[in-house]
Amino acid sequence: MQTYVALLYSIVLGEGRRVVMADLKAMAEQLGLNNPRTLVATGNLVFEAPATDIADLEQRLEAAFEKTFGRHVDIILRGAEDWLKLAAGNPFPDESKETADQVAVRVMRQPVPDEAVSALRSYVGKDEKMQAVSGDIWIVFSRATPSSRLLTATSHKRLGAGTSRNWNTVRKLAEMVGA
Repeated sequence: MQTYVALLYSIVLGEGRRVVMADLKAMAEQLGLNNPRTLVATGNLVFEAPATDIADLEQRLEAAFEKTFGRHVDIILRGAEDWLKLAAGNPFPDESKETADQVAVRVMRQPVPDEAVSALRSYVGKDEKMQAVSGDIWIVFSRATPSSRLLTATSHKRLGAGTSRNWNTVRKLAEMVGA
């Protein structure tokens, strides 16, 4: 069995409707996934399943989500080993210790192309940092700039399917899969 981390892009189903984590766990169990568990109510699911192709498992989860909740949501999947590498690859350890909620990673389905990373550099504002690591985009953003152009520029339209998680979430998911 392999442990996986599934990150849902958006769990807002409509005005005032969010996915209840117990319902997400039940959906995973109906798919035959073992020991599904969630972390906070923002669409983080950890489970065990036989080792398989990541893209196939993402498609199965997305189809089950749409059938269960009536809306398509992109789901980005990583195996436990890859998640631990992602967490260990945080290029901003000092900032993560000081302000963990201001350090985030955009976890990508497909690695961000070099030309897209280069284009993002023009959006890095004062008191912000950005670095691509293994195809994902790490960002340190400033609370003083609540309308960050950089955060806006890391959209699906510009970069492709992906979803962001702050360092607190990345670290806690690593603890869940590293045990």
